[in-house]
Amino acid sequence: MPDLLQVENVSKRYGGVCALHNARFALHAGEVHALVGENGAGKSTLGRIIAGATIADTAKIMIDGQAVTITSPLDAQRLGIGIIHQELDLFPNLTVGENLVIGNLHFPEGRLVSPRRIEAFCRPFLERVGLNAGAREMLGALPIGQQQLVAIARALSMSARILLMDEPTSSLFGDAVDRLFGLIRELKRAGVSTVYISHKMDEIFRICDRATVLRDGQTIGSIKIPGAHAYHIIRMMVGRDLDLDANRRHQSAGEVVLAVENLITAKLRGVSFELRRGEVLGIAGLVGAGRSELGAALFGIERIHGGAVRLRGSIGLVPEDRRLQGLMMRMSVLENGTIAVLPRMQKLGFVRARQEQRAMQPLALRLDLRCDSTAQPVSQLSGGNQQKVLLARWLLRDPDVLFLDDPTRGIDVGAKHDIYRIIDELAAAGKGILLVSSELQELLRCCDRILVLRDGELTAIYDAKDATQENIMAAATAPTSPEAGH
Repeated sequence: MPDLLQVENVSKRYGGVCALHNARFALHAGEVHALVGENGAGKSTLGRIIAGATIADTAKIMIDGQAVTITSPLDAQRLGIGIIHQELDLFPNLTVGENLVIGNLHFPEGRLVSPRRIEAFCRPFLERVGLNAGAREMLGALPIGQQQLVAIARALSMSARILLMDEPTSSLFGDAVDRLFGLIRELKRAGVSTVYISHKMDEIFRICDRATVLRDGQTIGSIKIPGAHAYHIIRMMVGRDLDLDANRRHQSAGEVVLAVENLITAKLRGVSFELRRGEVLGIAGLVGAGRSELGAALFGIERIHGGAVRLRGSIGLVPEDRRLQGLMMRMSVLENGTIAVLPRMQKLGFVRARQEQRAMQPLALRLDLRCDSTAQPVSQLSGGNQQKVLLARWLLRDPDVLFLDDPTRGIDVGAKHDIYRIIDELAAAGKGILLVSSELQELLRCCDRILVLRDGELTAIYDAKDATQENIMAAATAPTSPEAGH
């Protein structure tokens, strides 16, 4: 099969950090090709270079055997290259339609652009990704999963023949993932080649033809997916064996640390459950089921209209969108980590930097946080390390209950392993953990019980021994009933 895209000798440095060093990558015409590696391996940087969003220090890029120069996203768009970024590059204060047409060379320009013209242009692409939202809706009003579908629709509207997808299912669940994979297969039949950047082995083996592995900014090699095993790829990625499949069971016979009775919010309707010390309670459901809204209500962000919440001690929240809701991206690792405990770190109104460092350093080691120093801006870290900074904040705060909203979204298997270890350690220390995840296998691996939401209502609670992917999905999609759950 001929190479549609060939990239060689790609190097990129950010100050003293080498993101890529002589990396190489080749994409066949009409294939779905996974680009995998740990956070910080250089996958997203390589994708951004191909898409013109980042300029390489050195690179040779060829399309159809011809050398090309890509210095901007418009250059890439003219060459038929589109990208869906992991951290969405959309405008929340514009409408869905405006996000699709802005900077789009395929939208016919005119002196005046009417909402009707925008809607007519956008409707086929929104329907293609299965998004019910209208072109005139404000993007910022949509859940992050639906915003991700808008990003996919935008890339399709640019008539890309090379489509880079950076963690495209990080905010999708169940039927939305199936719809995306059906779309990728449809695009493949139409001759579109897809570069699929992901950490999810099940997705890679389900949709991809080949995989190229990066480690520490260098290309380790490529492997054909048919006939390969996930552990072959993981071993290439991390250079060590990881035990990610073993189910953990925690001591959950402690006292009730959180009791929720008939909780009612703008989204939730009569949700009731208990959480005990040492227990990991999973929360499953489709996008829009009310998983994140539950965390916002318990943390005091979302108004509670009815019901009761009884909490022994304090609660912490690691939000779904770490960049918009959790981290101050221009501030340092140290500042982001200690911001929730500053009263402990000050004397006479001044923060004591040495005390901050003494508090943060052991956590950085415990979490295997990879950064040049704690003075480094958090924006320069990989997604997995950003998530570890957010976890460090709450480990310093030491709450009795911790609500983790999709904490492994968009991070690699090595970083996932670190977060699973921390969850196990927190449960062993008697903390109550509420774990939202879009990956059912993750819930089955980590949780003692799994609570299932659908359209703001509780449809089932499963003990770990009774839970399967099939019955969780059935509860997440079936009509609600007063008798649901066991």
